[in-house]
Amino acid sequence: MFAPYMQDAWIVASLVALAAGCAGYFVVLRGAGFAAHALPMAAFPGAALAGLLGIARFYGLAVFALAGVAGLTWLKRAQRPDAAAALVLVALLGLGALFLSLSGEYANSVYALLFGQVLGVGAADLPPAFAIGLGVPAVLLLCFRPLTFSALAPDLAAARGLSCAGLDLLFLGLLAVTAAVALPIAGALLVFTLMVGPAAAARYLVRAPLPALGLSMVLALLIAWAALALAYLTSLPSGFFVGTLSAAVYLAARLKRGINL
Repeated sequence: MFAPYMQDAWIVASLVALAAGCAGYFVVLRGAGFAAHALPMAAFPGAALAGLLGIARFYGLAVFALAGVAGLTWLKRAQRPDAAAALVLVALLGLGALFLSLSGEYANSVYALLFGQVLGVGAADLPPAFAIGLGVPAVLLLCFRPLTFSALAPDLAAARGLSCAGLDLLFLGLLAVTAAVALPIAGALLVFTLMVGPAAAARYLVRAPLPALGLSMVLALLIAWAALALAYLTSLPSGFFVGTLSAAVYLAARLKRGINL
């Protein structure tokens, strides 16, 4: 489990968990669970296209995830943004399946991209993981007060001169790149659980914003480590363990909150 060939996987999993736990706190605070689910879906065809073109997967993920941010922002203006976004996501999944089939690596790529395969992480994944794992928490902490203020009291924040639209775009951009790097850990279908589960549990356990943010990052880190260890021991997809452990942590937090009440 701690052999030299596993070191890259442990490092990437840890960095992704830190970014996901930090971004996830704001996902829960801002009620952006749909975006946390939609952006990995938008990134999925980018990874498939990168494999088809023979370029680094992260670049395809990042480009399509950021395009997903632009799409979500534009679709908010539609009369039925939920239905429009759902149709776009379905089309993107179909496009990703097409790219995978053309690449000649259909079965293995679908398994890794949809359900996660952190054991396949290599040295090439380290630079973007370090950039996201350290950069995303740093930016979110710098913008902690305006992001929190605009989420809890958007009208008052706008009246005081804060650009809620700009903050929303910044947050979605950071969420997109976090999802892009986290996709190999949990897979496109389950990556949002690493953001939502630990953060939602932290908000049940701690009321103060900054301690809740820190607890969210710690819980995400522990879940990522446990998922990696269990994936290594069982040869099952890491995304399965990320999803089940995130749900278990959230359920335990709710039960503890209910008992204390």
